[in-house]
Amino acid sequence: MNEEEKHELMKIDREEEIGFHDTQATNLVTEDYREETATEIAAPLSIRDVDAYERDEVEERSTSGSVMGYSALALSILSLFILPVILGAVGIVLGFVARRRGAETLGAWAIGVGAVSLIIGIFVLPFF
Repeated sequence: MNEEEKHELMKIDREEEIGFHDTQATNLVTEDYREETATEIAAPLSIRDVDAYERDEVEERSTSGSVMGYSALALSILSLFILPVILGAVGIVLGFVARRRGAETLGAWAIGVGAVSLIIGIFVLPFF
């Protein structure tokens, strides 16, 4: 590559920066075009890794469901003694969330106790 071609390439680079393209200059560039490429290097996933990830996800979901279930049941039982309408409603909602996350029995008990507390709070306690 002689000095004139180098000068022309530098001119083309400057023109590309401002968005100007000359067809003759572009043809000169395509003859000596070099592309720089790169790839990301990451370890490939094996089937065992994917299975372990899915098992961890299921275990985490069931753990969070049981924590949610115990919380819902505790709030529902607490609602039998104080703030029955508010805590009962919260216990019912958390019971549904716990059932959705895999804690079927805890969620069902929380929903039941919260519903009983809510019914007692609305219909029975006003008479006392």
